[in-house]
Amino acid sequence: QVQLVESGGGLVQAGGSLRVSCAASGRTYSINAMGWFRQAPGKEREFVAAMRWSGGNIHYVDSVKGRFTISRDKAENTVDLQMNSLKPEDTAVYYCAAQIVRSSRYDYWGQGTQVTVSS
Repeated sequence: QVQLVESGGGLVQAGGSLRVSCAASGRTYSINAMGWFRQAPGKEREFVAAMRWSGGNIHYVDSVKGRFTISRDKAENTVDLQMNSLKPEDTAVYYCAAQIVRSSRYDYWGQGTQVTVSS
């Protein structure tokens, strides 16, 4: 089992920055990749960013390219999402997820953290 706990959400004005963090524990040796997803009210959950647990192979949804940065702190076993130049349309609950080795889907999910961007 892998446990994921997000932190760092909050309220920020448009143009501001926030950093959300995902702490992984348990069988972290089984993790192949980590992703960030978000779900806005009334919308389906969408992919935001992902990277290999070992580093590299980073992907972003087009709408956040150049504004968001995903990174991993190996010492702390966290995966962070630095969000700059935030827009009201970035408002959502942000979830981190872990894909384990030999899996084709994200197997473990955190509880989510709210990010609200005011105009």
